[in-house]
Amino acid sequence: MPGAWDPSPEATAALTALLGDEPAYRARQLDEGLWRQLKRPGELTVLPGALRDRLEAAMPPVLTQVVESVADGGKTTKWVFALGDGATIETVAMAYADRVTACISSQAGCAMGCTFCATGQAGFRRHLSAAEMVEQVVLAARASAPRRLSNVVFMGMGEPLANYDATVATLHALHQKMGLSARHLTVSTVGVAPAIERLAVDAPTVTLAVSLHAANDALRETLVPLNRRYPLERLERACQAWLAATRRRVSFEWALIDGVNDTDVDAAELAAIARRCRAHVNLIALNPTPGFLTRGTPRGRVVEFRGLLEALGVNATVRATRGQSIDAACGQLAQVTGGRRTSVRTPGASRTVR
Repeated sequence: MPGAWDPSPEATAALTALLGDEPAYRARQLDEGLWRQLKRPGELTVLPGALRDRLEAAMPPVLTQVVESVADGGKTTKWVFALGDGATIETVAMAYADRVTACISSQAGCAMGCTFCATGQAGFRRHLSAAEMVEQVVLAARASAPRRLSNVVFMGMGEPLANYDATVATLHALHQKMGLSARHLTVSTVGVAPAIERLAVDAPTVTLAVSLHAANDALRETLVPLNRRYPLERLERACQAWLAATRRRVSFEWALIDGVNDTDVDAAELAAIARRCRAHVNLIALNPTPGFLTRGTPRGRVVEFRGLLEALGVNATVRATRGQSIDAACGQLAQVTGGRRTSVRTPGASRTVR
């Protein structure tokens, strides 16, 4: 049976059958309640009780919360969710002064094998459905109320462009059905070049972020193995095609690794490709993971590196690290508790797990 927020044609057909001989306005009430009010079918008191019960039974949750961890004075929350087959994924919500951003997973695990990423170190289990991706956003939005969740980044577990059809279906559902601005939906990829070119046609108003991390093929192949299949020259062509088709700037994500990709030469190489692609650069010091022992670049050098890029004509920002204490920062998902003491909230209680 479909989940409550399943955007697939099959789910739409099943929902039509569930409504049976109900008046046409019931479908509109249900659509408004699910997608705009973000309520479960059983919570929609505008519907008759018998219909609520029938819909609730037929549209069960597709995610089950296993753990909720909180950091940064309550501003960062990470959930571990179990899927129907027992696989687990992780979702993060980050509250800021003007918005709440959800960081969602697109796969259980990841097959890209990036050496510095905990998800890549853990390996791949399966793709997520659009229903499983959308429900992450809904649950994060419900938990964030009364603050409004306005931004979604596909930067959690997995490579969203390797799960292309479900990712695009999710983007369309979040924009067209939930009402989120397409410009506030960010797809992050390690460089699936042909899929970037497809996305420029299928979802040209979303934001594209490319996890670059190295601007020469030799180094990038050690950090991002997909570079062997789509080397920098091919990736650059895809980014330029994106820019030409959408007129939207690409962001290059760059995790600074001490002594690895934070030299003056690295800055010059990055600046060259960023200028050709008219890209913005987001810098962040590498977050620690058990399988990659090299440390992140010290803060002072991060600032210096940004200055080098700016002197070379590239706009660059330093992203603040959020959620590191609960393994919720960039590159850390899939560790669950990571062997650390993690604050966990459960209904009606507070406790600590190791």
